[in-house]
Amino acid sequence: MTVPTPPDAPAGTNWRDFMEVAFQEACNAAKVDEAPIGAALFSSSGTLIAKAHNQPIISNDPTGHAEILCLRKAAKTLGNYRLPNTILAVTLEPCLMCTGAIIHARVAGVIFGARDPRTGALVSNLNGYALPFTNHKMWLIEGVMEDECSSILKRFFLERRKRKE
Repeated sequence: MTVPTPPDAPAGTNWRDFMEVAFQEACNAAKVDEAPIGAALFSSSGTLIAKAHNQPIISNDPTGHAEILCLRKAAKTLGNYRLPNTILAVTLEPCLMCTGAIIHARVAGVIFGARDPRTGALVSNLNGYALPFTNHKMWLIEGVMEDECSSILKRFFLERRKRKE
């Protein structure tokens, strides 16, 4: 199975529009002292289906990542655990857990802002978007609002380190 080619953004939009929704969720996470990562899921026509931000600390849930919470909300909204023909925008490259969930949900494509060299599992440490043993392949666009997505994370962790000192 070959990896799908990313489509053009839906008419009247651009990929930055999608990422801005996810970025606002990242800002919401930072306000409650969670790592500032946000996600938003859209239909292929550009309609927002669900959005979420990181909440593992508040919820005492190791699976409380923005992507997982967003997929859960979307599945409830759509009444289906499969989310075909959807587009996930996320501010940071998904980890292995989130990549697995994205594959199982059958999300058509992922747009992300910043790479995660430590735990990223779409391109940084694993080609999760095109694993040869899965029956689902997604398209991928990286680097949308990369500077903003990277900066909010760097500022957050710098401030957190300063508070610990």
